[in-house]
Amino acid sequence: MGWEFEDRASEAPHIDRVWRCRTSGVAEMTSVATAHWTFVVWEEDGAVRATVQGPESRAARAPVPCDTEFLGVRFALGASLRTVPMHRLVDGHVPLGEVTRRSFLLAGHRRPLPGYDDAEDLVAALTADRVLIGDPVVGRTLAGRPAGLTPRSVRRHFLASTGLTPQAVGRIERARSAASLLQAGTPISEVVHALGYYDHPHLARSLRRFVGATASGLRPRAPGPMSFLYKPRARPAS
Repeated sequence: MGWEFEDRASEAPHIDRVWRCRTSGVAEMTSVATAHWTFVVWEEDGAVRATVQGPESRAARAPVPCDTEFLGVRFALGASLRTVPMHRLVDGHVPLGEVTRRSFLLAGHRRPLPGYDDAEDLVAALTADRVLIGDPVVGRTLAGRPAGLTPRSVRRHFLASTGLTPQAVGRIERARSAASLLQAGTPISEVVHALGYYDHPHLARSLRRFVGATASGLRPRAPGPMSFLYKPRARPAS
């Protein structure tokens, strides 16, 4: 029984992380909240499947197919598909059609399934076809650079490209950072101070909502299989 996970960074501007995972004897996991959307490929019951998994506004329990290998391409904040309104993806997913072991159908064209080492090729093709676009307003805002727009306009840009408000993105990313620090053994008091929580109860409420665990439950061991808590970089799509 196990949960083997590997991930890597990418220099592609629209990719946050590429990951792969193998499960064995795991029936359920905690799906941690995330502001990012992910392209996921796996094989189940002899068939290859692919889906666009949307941002998740809170932690939830999720079933895991038995003895399965997954590949995921996690997209940078601000990257979005022109063919799918992002608000429809929040806390949901869109299965992709006509998936074979080599390709899938998206925006009227067959696309090769990505691999762990060449996911950038698919993203480059989708970008060239204008199926995948990036919002520079989201990028500048997350980088702390003035976007030259009113808060209401910035909010509209975030909702269009992430399906979430800037405040929701910030709360989710902060909770994920807190969980990563706690799993690394950082004292709770230091996490509260470093990430700007009011106090320990404030941190506890955030972790319950977005991570599905308590601070003590995250230290010093992981509380069972969780969707992937590598340290968030919040690198926006350019």
